[in-house]
Amino acid sequence: MADKAAIFLFVTILVLVTIILVFAMKYFAAVRQAGRQVATEEGFRALTERAVRAQETSAELLAALKGSLGQIELRLTQVEKVLKEVE
Repeated sequence: MADKAAIFLFVTILVLVTIILVFAMKYFAAVRQAGRQVATEEGFRALTERAVRAQETSAELLAALKGSLGQIELRLTQVEKVLKEVE
């Protein structure tokens, strides 16, 4: 009779330990997944910031090019005017 009680106690402890291990593994997997998601979001955030900076730089360069083009057009107009006067 004592052997059956010991076996029952051993089996009960094994079942409880198994249940605890399953929930611990589930919790650990959820924590790792959340960590990966945070890392991914930080990566996307950094990529977005770099894209915004690149876009701002491109806009500044485009504005500078437009200014240079305006000056070139003005000078070309002046050269054409001088050439017409020479003819």
